[in-house]
Amino acid sequence: MMVTESRYDRPVEPNELVPADYFKELPLEEYFANDAPLEIDLGCGDGSFILGMAEHYPDRNFLAVERLLGRVRKVCKRSHKMDLKNLKVLRLESLYTLEWLLPESCVDRLHLLCPDPWPKAKHHRRRLFQEPFLNAVVRVLKPGGEFLFKTDHEEYFEWSEEHLVAFDKLERLSWEEDDFFYPKTDFQIQWEAEGKSLQGLRSRKAI
Repeated sequence: MMVTESRYDRPVEPNELVPADYFKELPLEEYFANDAPLEIDLGCGDGSFILGMAEHYPDRNFLAVERLLGRVRKVCKRSHKMDLKNLKVLRLESLYTLEWLLPESCVDRLHLLCPDPWPKAKHHRRRLFQEPFLNAVVRVLKPGGEFLFKTDHEEYFEWSEEHLVAFDKLERLSWEEDDFFYPKTDFQIQWEAEGKSLQGLRSRKAI
């Protein structure tokens, strides 16, 4: 049964995914029309990346996870205007989604692009890219599924690279810019205009 109102008693946006129960495993088959490969964008921002992906790959399903309501509404409206039947937007915290809501081994590719780097040392514990998060990534990835990460923050990239090297459940892969279609996020466009560059990590769950 599709839910018509959220737990906040507000109208559901077009293409918004609102679970019937936030404390049970999400039945993805109820929200997507087919069992096509699933890709997830954690913290989708204004949706530039995930909208481009969904348009380019109509034979795949996409789930955008975003905590902020204003961004959720914006992505939902844009996806509805573009008539993207293969994209849903979930308003929820990223780690909770991976640890508790998604079924095990359901995701083909998982994207974490330009997350908050929490640059002050006293705030490093708030960074998402740590062992509990990586364990949650492995939990939801299918065997052979990929995890892709990008940041413009050099120290955060080094931090993340060290955590990935020390984590033996993901195999690091090479990632060249022209390996496959990969649209830019709104943050990437902004930072490149300021002369900054992004660094990325690509990894794979063992088959």
